[in-house]
Amino acid sequence: MPFGPVAPFDLVAMEERVLARWRSDGVVEHVRRLRADGEPWIFYEGPPTANGRPGLHHVWARVFKDLYPRFQTMRGRAVPRKGGWDCHGLPVELEVEKELGLTSKVQIEEYGVAEFNQRCRDSVSRYVEDWSSLTTRSGVWIDTADAYWTLSNDYIESVWWIVRQLWDKDLLYEGHRVSPYCPRCGTALSSHEMGQPGVYQEVTDPSVYVRFPLRAGGPTASLTEGADLLVWTTTPWTLLSNVAAAVGPDITHVRVNEPDGRDLVLAEAAAERLFGAGAPYDVTWRGRGAELVGARYDRPFTLVDYRGGEEAAQGERVVAAAFVSTDDGSGIVHLAPAFGEDDAAVGRDEGLPVLNPVDADGRFDRRAGAFAGLRVKAADAAIIDDLRDRGLLVREQPYRHSYPHCWRCDTPLIYWAKTSWFARTSARREDLLAQNQRVNWYPGHIKDGRFGKWLETNVDWALSRDRYWGTPLPVWRCEAGHDTCIGSVAELSDLAGKDLADLDLHRPWVDDVVIDCPACGDPARRLPPVLDTWFDSGSMPAAQHHHPFEGVERFEASFPADFICEAIDQTRGWFYTLLAVNTLVFGATPYRNVVCLNLLVDGEGKKASKSRGNVLDPWHIFDTMGADALRWNFFSVGQPWSPRHVREDSIRDSTRATLLTLWNVFSFFCTYADLDGWEAGGEGASAEPTHVLDRWVLGELDATVAEVTATLEAFDALAASTRLGRFVDDLSNWYVRRSRPRFWKASDPAAQHTLHRCLVVTAELLAPFCPFLADELWISLTDELSVHAADWPTPSGHADAALSR
Repeated sequence: MPFGPVAPFDLVAMEERVLARWRSDGVVEHVRRLRADGEPWIFYEGPPTANGRPGLHHVWARVFKDLYPRFQTMRGRAVPRKGGWDCHGLPVELEVEKELGLTSKVQIEEYGVAEFNQRCRDSVSRYVEDWSSLTTRSGVWIDTADAYWTLSNDYIESVWWIVRQLWDKDLLYEGHRVSPYCPRCGTALSSHEMGQPGVYQEVTDPSVYVRFPLRAGGPTASLTEGADLLVWTTTPWTLLSNVAAAVGPDITHVRVNEPDGRDLVLAEAAAERLFGAGAPYDVTWRGRGAELVGARYDRPFTLVDYRGGEEAAQGERVVAAAFVSTDDGSGIVHLAPAFGEDDAAVGRDEGLPVLNPVDADGRFDRRAGAFAGLRVKAADAAIIDDLRDRGLLVREQPYRHSYPHCWRCDTPLIYWAKTSWFARTSARREDLLAQNQRVNWYPGHIKDGRFGKWLETNVDWALSRDRYWGTPLPVWRCEAGHDTCIGSVAELSDLAGKDLADLDLHRPWVDDVVIDCPACGDPARRLPPVLDTWFDSGSMPAAQHHHPFEGVERFEASFPADFICEAIDQTRGWFYTLLAVNTLVFGATPYRNVVCLNLLVDGEGKKASKSRGNVLDPWHIFDTMGADALRWNFFSVGQPWSPRHVREDSIRDSTRATLLTLWNVFSFFCTYADLDGWEAGGEGASAEPTHVLDRWVLGELDATVAEVTATLEAFDALAASTRLGRFVDDLSNWYVRRSRPRFWKASDPAAQHTLHRCLVVTAELLAPFCPFLADELWISLTDELSVHAADWPTPSGHADAALSR
């Protein structure tokens, strides 16, 4: 068999040839059948949201998801590569809203929920083809044809069953809490969503120092008569809902004489900030904050009425709170329990009223008087003007701070008291921490660092979303307030008295199903919320198989996963929701090993994204340099858990250093093997090498096989690719360069055998990293089906310690 002629090095053209060969020869299916009886090695696909064309950062994650399954497949293991599509949630809804020109939930309902959700379904289907094309062109063998879709009825039914397990374990409840809330999207966010990239942004807000006039009389009369509390806030709009002022009980406070008006009471540490360093001010009283507790004052706005005298009696007083500090402001904090987590906690302890004049769209309602109809943050300027006109504003100044925004639509969030459904994850905090200790994290510091610390401060998961396109919350309620959690379509059919096997389980169709309440027999209707889409993806180990309604053995055989991989932001996303759902329901971690990638960044260290326009187009790289060039750069230029700046010149450099060098060695071999008529397995093939260069390079090859194997088993792609790259350099610049006379003049079959073996084994080692180039080399060298059907190489016993020195 002739080895040549060898075409010029052109990864793009070569990759198209290899893709065509994989399709025509059925290589992927052949490899799957070949390893079907091997020891299972389970990979879970973190389902991407197909709400737009994929970018370079998606290739970044996908090639690492491909690397280790390829390696384990060549090791003889059966590695299912079932793909998945995350189809629900705000990302999809917002994409459709843009297409339709809609900007609010009111407009969605006017358009029609059925029509809107159909557009969401169509949108997901449209972009899935883009994702499948990118996956194939990247050389990634994730099975997109057999992917699970979180929008399917089977998947939804399994999610319902999981929710029912939480219900039966008393881990699901409805509560009224202050939650981060997006007024644009009209729904609350969960705590893990608050950890997504881009949520906290540096903004400048108005901060104000406001007088709260203290009332004369009472037990604190000697301290309060003729004085005002000086209260500081960076959210002036919340002053309309003020019901209390908080002080640190052990913080020293002072009363400062104001010759031209009423005195001011504030924390002593704040006085110098307010009056200026070294400026004289007359202190007429000094004491602990505890001495102010119980003092009454007049709130700055009385537009929102109390609901009766009992609320009025509880409001407008000074209370103690441990969270108050003197780091910023006046050391006295205004409390509006409707709009702050700390405020609400103190409010519950103190029995404070809750005044909430803000609608679900983030606007003041009619109770806000002149401010009615304004978006809350847009009302700040008018509220400050009103305080100034009434002599209550002491100072206004800009305040630069980090403020949360919606991670999907970029709207500033508010903290808003509302009813939501929660999973009691905090009740199982110790279980979550224990299961995390069973996981191998790469890099290791994530376990007890970013992820472990997150678990230590775990709060209950806000599961419900007041939206449309998602898995419906399977809870029905009658007018008597009895709740029924449905765990299957069969159960729903029984309670509804009709066969619902063909019902689309999405809104609005499932909303039309009325059941007989099991508790009282009255009609019960489904509650409107849908589930957090992160709950969908966290349920995938079971739901991808429609467990427990079918696929029970497949689920049990594939739980937990041996390997998952995503970017570091998923420590607040899929990594967490997987652990939470499966620990609460099945009592065990759903994964053993996690490779945690860092983010792709631009030259200034900012996260690369299509919206910022600072990211390379993956198709441009595929069409000009090739997928293997990008893959090799990803694997060989730095640890994947460090931020990565991907540049075209870097891709060219890494390609030239290793892949082009390897191709040139291959071309050299083919040229002289064909000139000599040399064939693999011919004369001297089984003879032990005697030439010192042959013994040395084969020893180096054995060492490379051992090290690449060990480092890939340890999920260290950089160490593995570095060792392989070093061997390619040694093969070219030491072995071939110093052995040229053996090829030119002597027609030395030992040299041909040695170089052939080195190239075959190098192609096998390269296969998980660069599947196209490796296959092209290996098939040319062996005339067999595919390198990906080959067994992983093992050392051949040629290591020579003396030569390796």
